[in-house]
Amino acid sequence: MKKWLPFILLALLLAACTPSADTPTSTSQTENSDDTPTNGRSAADLTAIKEYLLTKAETLHSSSLALQTAANDYYQLAEAADFDYAALWQQNAEATAASLLTAKEAWIAASPGYEQIEGIVAGVPTLAEYDVILDAGAAGDGEDAAPYDLTLADGRILQRPGNLFGVLESALWGTVPDYTTTVAADLDGSGAVDFGEGLPDALVLKAAADALVSYVADMQQASQAWQPSESDAFTALVVMIPTMNEYFESWKNSRFVAGDASTQSDFVVISRLADIQDILSSLQVVHTGISPLIVEVDAAQDEQIAAGLSNLKTFVADVYQQELAGKQFTAEEADLLGSEAQDQATALAGQVAQVAAQLNVPIQE
Repeated sequence: MKKWLPFILLALLLAACTPSADTPTSTSQTENSDDTPTNGRSAADLTAIKEYLLTKAETLHSSSLALQTAANDYYQLAEAADFDYAALWQQNAEATAASLLTAKEAWIAASPGYEQIEGIVAGVPTLAEYDVILDAGAAGDGEDAAPYDLTLADGRILQRPGNLFGVLESALWGTVPDYTTTVAADLDGSGAVDFGEGLPDALVLKAAADALVSYVADMQQASQAWQPSESDAFTALVVMIPTMNEYFESWKNSRFVAGDASTQSDFVVISRLADIQDILSSLQVVHTGISPLIVEVDAAQDEQIAAGLSNLKTFVADVYQQELAGKQFTAEEADLLGSEAQDQATALAGQVAQVAAQLNVPIQE
């Protein structure tokens, strides 16, 4: 998913606003990259943003390690069966099921763990590549492709397979044939083989889990070295707030709305509505960090931004609660809800961008 496209919309929105004599132009914003407070204004408190990122990233790392351990356990079982998956399930079903159920539980912990920091990682240009690799990149050689190849233990190379959470989800829940096997398996012992119950390709699962741990560690290192600036914080808000359309579109096309007719191979386990709430939570942390700075310019505007983020999150949460209660939304309803969320988000991001202009804080492209 391309996170930077909404900036074009915001640029048009800002262009429609006639600046006063005291309002810096977009050219001066770009040329002035110094975040040092001027005219006696206090600096934003950015420490909490970085601390939040590092704390959540450490939790994500732990979940990724748990997933890697389970994937390697499954790989060893498959290797001992000479990768004869039918024989593996027939001869060692209990251990196989245990390893895969553990891997799934770890993925279910790790995926939202990343979503809780995505607003920062994807919104800050110096960290954004990790979002593409871990969560947002498409498969193939297109502009939005995740820029890595996956090398399997037998020497095969999966070129540009897509983001790692998607590869792992597709392997564990069997939505991409190349990442799984034809062996169905009643992993939970319910007496029936339900959606997502089967044996994945152990080589793909191991390689993707190993890569996840490696890239999460790289992201942690980059996050530790990152020195957040006011420009980073405002850019994250301006870029990430108005991404509602793409998330709702993904939700509409997922099994949560389209059901068995869905051809989407990822986002089959956790609703995108839950992901949106996690992303907005991280953006609330970012806003809190720069709130003291905004207050000095326009306290009322700061309150409006805080309320806008809260209202948008509540709107999505209300839809999610209906889904959890059993409501099956139609594609038409998903489109309408997405448009309403996008309208709120676009207006809110416009407010943030206008404050940035008043403060002469550049928005990075």
